[in-house]
Amino acid sequence: MNFGAKGESVVSEGRTLETGTEELLAQLFDRVCVLTLNRPEARNALSADMKAALLELLPRLGRDEEVGCVLLTGAGGAFCAGGDTKSMAREGKPQSPEERKSVVLRDHQISLLLHTLPTPTIAAVAGPAAGAGFALALACDLRICSDSAFFTTAYAKLGLPGDYGTAWFLTHLVGLARARELMFVADRIEATHAERIGLVNRVVPAVELESEALELARRIACGPPIALSWMKDALNRAPLGDLASSLELDAMRSCDAAQTEDYTEAIGALRDKRTPKFKGR
Repeated sequence: MNFGAKGESVVSEGRTLETGTEELLAQLFDRVCVLTLNRPEARNALSADMKAALLELLPRLGRDEEVGCVLLTGAGGAFCAGGDTKSMAREGKPQSPEERKSVVLRDHQISLLLHTLPTPTIAAVAGPAAGAGFALALACDLRICSDSAFFTTAYAKLGLPGDYGTAWFLTHLVGLARARELMFVADRIEATHAERIGLVNRVVPAVELESEALELARRIACGPPIALSWMKDALNRAPLGDLASSLELDAMRSCDAAQTEDYTEAIGALRDKRTPKFKGR
């Protein structure tokens, strides 16, 4: 899949959003914001500029009423190869462990933002998603990939324990035993196997990935923003909470949602047999 080659607009229509760097492209159309990691020559490995742009842009998208879904992808036939190992090799060991920890903790907020953003997020994966790149795909709400995509935790091969929340996301998605295997062994996970074990939601032919991912994103983006935001929050809380607390939260939010204009619109659309037009109010 190729939403856009380096330096090109990801789509022919819509509004281009400023990111501060050519290494992250952002285009908004049909309430879908397509974010393209744009370092194809490095398989979209995460650079300092790219990470800084994501940290600034993601909260902005969460506040933007025109954004109904965020679709994260990569340019040039890859999703993201993870950290920039060539830069790591040039830099060697960090001079100050405390400074390095501060930088890493800041960068890890990207995973947290994708996971907690009020707006639903989708990762569209072609080619490799490795290490931190794998983690960013896991942090999204849904993952759709081409039949040529593959995944790997990669950390064991680099002498690293893992970062960007990989272990947490894997445990919640595929269970502890399988997460241990994926982390310890660091094998390449082909697309069909990823779907079978629950890492991805859909696998489609490579030539169809762009259209399928955009169609899924559009369907979600046209949904009721308030309800979708509360759904996402409830789903994020579910593995960590108890049933009684979940039922209490459901009751409170269901009553609140019934007071929104979106609920009135949905009921009217059902009555009139038409498609509802939600406004997030």
